[in-house]
Amino acid sequence: MKKNLLLWTLRIVPALILFQTLYFKFSASPESVFIFSTLGIEPTGRIGSGIGELIAGLLILIPTLTFFGAAIGFGTMLVAVASHLFVLGIEVQEDGGLLFSLALIVLIFCGILMVIFRNQLLSHPLIKRYLFKR
Repeated sequence: MKKNLLLWTLRIVPALILFQTLYFKFSASPESVFIFSTLGIEPTGRIGSGIGELIAGLLILIPTLTFFGAAIGFGTMLVAVASHLFVLGIEVQEDGGLLFSLALIVLIFCGILMVIFRNQLLSHPLIKRYLFKR
């Protein structure tokens, strides 16, 4: 029971963070537009990352696809964290580092989920068919 609660917590926390940011990305909030303009990828990067985060959040919540959602979330957040470290800075428009912190939380949780659910990758029918072909 405790293990199940922990697994669902590890799924729900990043999914909620990913879903929460969708409103700001898809509504072209000034902060989102500023971020992606600074990165030189507005609006394509904003909308594209929003779609990626939507897919990641949904897949994380589907028990048989958690690894794949976590992998997408991990990759997306790796880019977000790198963007903060190398271009934007930890604090963006006086947010106190909130966006950076949320990206770091999702990155860590997705990394943990990838480790826990790594067998989903190896047991996926397409992976079995093409990678372990005899």
